[in-house]
Amino acid sequence: FCASAYGLLWTGKYAIMEGEIYRNGGHWMIKLILTDMDGTFLNSQGDFNRELFKQVKQMMEEKGVVFAPCTGKQSERVEEIFGEDAADFWILGDSASRIKRNGTVVYESLLENTTGLAILRELEEMQLGHTLIACTKEAAMIKTDLSPEESAAVRRSYKKVITVADFGAIEDDFIKITVRDMQERCIGTAEKLAAFRDRAHIVASEKAWLDITDLNVHKGSTVAHLQELLQVTPEETMVFGDGMNDVEMMKSGRYSFAVRNAYPIIKDTAAFTTGRSNDEDAVSHTILQLLALQG
Repeated sequence: FCASAYGLLWTGKYAIMEGEIYRNGGHWMIKLILTDMDGTFLNSQGDFNRELFKQVKQMMEEKGVVFAPCTGKQSERVEEIFGEDAADFWILGDSASRIKRNGTVVYESLLENTTGLAILRELEEMQLGHTLIACTKEAAMIKTDLSPEESAAVRRSYKKVITVADFGAIEDDFIKITVRDMQERCIGTAEKLAAFRDRAHIVASEKAWLDITDLNVHKGSTVAHLQELLQVTPEETMVFGDGMNDVEMMKSGRYSFAVRNAYPIIKDTAAFTTGRSNDEDAVSHTILQLLALQG
């Protein structure tokens, strides 16, 4: 990996200069590692190098490091992706509106029902042909008339999915609302929802995806909640991301890394940029390289 700018990674302890690590003495400690999933930890096929990650997981266990995926994916889908290993992780799922540990929800912040319904009505009235995903505690809800292709695309990020004829019939509060737009108009769509910014957090993670959660609930705020639960400081936290919804998370850890394929705003926000992309197992390789230096 390489630094986004030459200089110190750990002031007075380790320095990164032109991709090489020099030990300068002293002691440092990483206790928490957070990573976005799509575009960061997962490759373009939505999977990861499982043999390599076995080494990563073993090293994290040896070093006493907590691993926490932080993602727009449904928490249950993250559990499905990691299989039995998921029980050992803290999962910040559903656009960081929930934290799950060993199958149990330990934190969540919900978008009030009337606000969520109003946003859904506004999105439907735009008539852009985008896919809407309304998530409650029960499941991710999509419209019954969604095409089989779009339904399959949704299920790559959501395990618990049900179809409804009318979003207006939803009575529960929302975990989040997501827009999937393969015509990549989500940045503009977010701007059209400006009237709701005093009631909801609205962010386009990329041009094709838009997430809406409870007010002031984003990856940064939920990471801060996890750090408080674990009694871990930002100086003891390592973070990886690529998308525009990772900005706040990048500020949550002293050791923040944008993967090589990240959006420019993430590279500008992160302390460092990896030399590898998500398709080159950037997260796993960086973790192995840095934790090998940790006593």
